[in-house]
Amino acid sequence: MNLQAAMRLAVEQAESVKGSTYPNPPVGAVILDRDGAVVGVGATQPPGGPHAEVVALNAAGQRAVGGTAVVTLEPCNHHGRTPPCVDALVAAGVSAVAFAVTDPNPVAAGGAARLAQAGIQVTGGVAADEVARGALREWLHKQRTGKPHVTWKFATSVDGRSAAPDGSSQWITSEAARADVHRRRAVADAIVVGTGTVLVDDPLLTARRPDGSPAERQPLRVVVGKREIPHEARVLNDDAPTMLIRTHDPHEVLQTLADRTDILLEGGPTLAGAFLRAGVIDRILAYVAPILLGGPITAVDDVGVISIAHAQRWRYDEITPIGPDVLLSLVPA
Repeated sequence: MNLQAAMRLAVEQAESVKGSTYPNPPVGAVILDRDGAVVGVGATQPPGGPHAEVVALNAAGQRAVGGTAVVTLEPCNHHGRTPPCVDALVAAGVSAVAFAVTDPNPVAAGGAARLAQAGIQVTGGVAADEVARGALREWLHKQRTGKPHVTWKFATSVDGRSAAPDGSSQWITSEAARADVHRRRAVADAIVVGTGTVLVDDPLLTARRPDGSPAERQPLRVVVGKREIPHEARVLNDDAPTMLIRTHDPHEVLQTLADRTDILLEGGPTLAGAFLRAGVIDRILAYVAPILLGGPITAVDDVGVISIAHAQRWRYDEITPIGPDVLLSLVPA
């Protein structure tokens, strides 16, 4: 197996644990023996457990000697809850290490240099762009900015409507698209909506499996705004924890959620407009259905644009067909 193929396998490992490793990053690792055969795979375990490299090395055992470790993130070079991963790689006797993304955390960085000093061949930047857009996206953002990564997620008709003229919106997109949303909810740290969404739609805001049963992991449900919501609102039930933040200021919301990494904004057009005007949205996920609705109910209200010259500019990060729908991923241009 070549490095690119091994890195894709490591990426799959990282995706499988996304949402369960905080505050550690979701990392995947693959160990190849001297002949390039896969002899160990692993992913970072929950806090206090072994990191991806150690899991993969334990699976490989003596077959790692003289082999290659392929990791989505530069192996850590510091002692936290667990010893440095670079020490484990050196002790295992690997001859080469390939990683995708350099660790931006100054406390943990330096792993590549430490490995090179030990006589191990080090290759960085393998499939770096792909990895940075994957499971590590939100963690890397948090490390570089100190702020949670905010994704605005919404479903819309092809003409940009989030509901029909009579207010009905279930369901604009397909079952496949809704399943993808629940998968993303299950790995997010928090879901944010406004009081208006709670009062109009009474959503559960939980992550559910395709059969409707609750996912194993549930994000924090966050309701933003100053209006009171009914005590019987479903968002206040025991299915998942809920936080009420009495403000209309997106910056205050993010300050309250500063200990989180991956935030999904699922509010209506008013809340989305406020976050866009504040410039705090890092990614847009638009689930677009091939239907026409017309009418006045759009996906977002005022975003502060007064002319085409002042338009907010975004670029496509990824375009993915999902059933009959299309998922557009956009990041700031």
